[in-house]
Amino acid sequence: MADGGTTWGDLSGFQRDALEAIARLEREDETCYGLAIKRRLEPQYGDVNHGRLYPNLDTLVERGLVEKAALDQRTNEYALTDDGRGLLRQRLKRLADACELEIAATDGSGNGDHDE
Repeated sequence: MADGGTTWGDLSGFQRDALEAIARLEREDETCYGLAIKRRLEPQYGDVNHGRLYPNLDTLVERGLVEKAALDQRTNEYALTDDGRGLLRQRLKRLADACELEIAATDGSGNGDHDE
């Protein structure tokens, strides 16, 4: 459960996948706007129309999992909040536990160093 009270089960599969898409775009240092998120989701969902994408992104914003800011006059940019990132991490830990996998914590440098 994120600090805002939202659990993984409270989200639709599409919303969960949108969170993951935003995280991947951020990790790859790409601008995270609606059409970029749409492109990330389409291999899994086929054509994703605006009537599906933006209401779901708005729900993620309302739940405090994503922040929305104006990128320019016509485009919004999306970013995970600490709660959104925390929810993804909680899910990762649950899946790793279910698969009896250990998660190696890194220092974020990309050098493969592990925190103890």
